[in-house]
Amino acid sequence: MVNIIYWSGTGNTEQMAHYIEDGVKAAGEECKVIEVSNATVDDVKNVDKVAFGCPAMGAEELEEGYMRPFMDSVNELLSTKKVAIFGSYEWADGQWIRDWQEELEGFGVKLVDEPLAVYDQPKEDDKEDCEALGKLLANA
Repeated sequence: MVNIIYWSGTGNTEQMAHYIEDGVKAAGEECKVIEVSNATVDDVKNVDKVAFGCPAMGAEELEEGYMRPFMDSVNELLSTKKVAIFGSYEWADGQWIRDWQEELEGFGVKLVDEPLAVYDQPKEDDKEDCEALGKLLANA
């Protein structure tokens, strides 16, 4: 079972979450997509594989109302999980996702693949990358 937990402002990161879900299901794994305001710590505790998605916000950071508090509540649970992170951005160079990766690595997390950052709305190539990440996570 894979849970995909995300926050999306414009819908781009939500679209990525569903493309990743398509990849997970294509690999034969069950999957649940959960908007972070509906997620609980048990949605992380009760699975071995989890993907987190959040776009760049403000000064290249995670969304502060829901995603940041949720990550703060689960970061210490992730070192034994298979984890992927993803999100979209529309300015700068995607520093927020590199900072996120570094933060997770500080908790002993080893991501299943490099973070997936998409500029603006996901295009066809991005869809394929999302699906590939879902397959990789499912098979991890």
